[in-house]
Amino acid sequence: MKLEKVIAVRNSKTIYRDGSYVIKVFDEGYSKADILNEALNIARVEETGLPIPHVEEVTKIEGKWAIVTDYAEGKTIAQLMAENPDKKDEYLERFVDIQIEVQSKTCPMLNRLKEKMKRKISQTGLDATTRYELDSRLASMPNHNKLCHGDFNPTNVVISPDGESWSVLDWAHATQGNASADAARTYLLFWLGGDIETAEKYLDLFCKKTDTAKQYVQKWLPIVAASQSVKGKAEEREFLMHWVNVVEYE
Repeated sequence: MKLEKVIAVRNSKTIYRDGSYVIKVFDEGYSKADILNEALNIARVEETGLPIPHVEEVTKIEGKWAIVTDYAEGKTIAQLMAENPDKKDEYLERFVDIQIEVQSKTCPMLNRLKEKMKRKISQTGLDATTRYELDSRLASMPNHNKLCHGDFNPTNVVISPDGESWSVLDWAHATQGNASADAARTYLLFWLGGDIETAEKYLDLFCKKTDTAKQYVQKWLPIVAASQSVKGKAEEREFLMHWVNVVEYE
């Protein structure tokens, strides 16, 4: 494998392309358990038949763990939106359709979303009263088993050059659970990116296409924001804490 062409740099990892393969190289000290779990997630999602880059190898390169997957030819929806702003609404609609297609699948061997969120809430450092409120709200939410991506945003969806097919990248945070929790996460990602108008359009579209009450997705927002705040980015944590605090609990 040649580590020459860098295609992306993320927090604690660098992503390279070598011909028809993508090599995600993790920084030294990155959790081996998390790396192996990500590869396992990909392998499990492959079994649903969804168009995703298959995992080909888990290896070590110069002492660093790496996951090798297929390369998805095309452009991300984020790139297409930036290059064709007049078609942004059209791309957003396709983005939502793809998310709904993903959520139509089940993947029974994945970790459960509610269990993961409960664990994350316990790690937030929030006071006991707030944690109790969040745990109570989480426990009251219905138990579903839909495939949830966990980081579904326009940079993780690739459209093929002919525009006919698509592929979804980055399954590190995949779980099985409630589709509306995954939608709440996507909504917050648009907000985090400063694109509030698209966040609102996204939520309207998702709710219309899935016949879901907007209030139901909004009930997930403080739970998702709290669990996401554990990731460690200071500027994101401040923003996410706002979402934990602004919602009135019932």
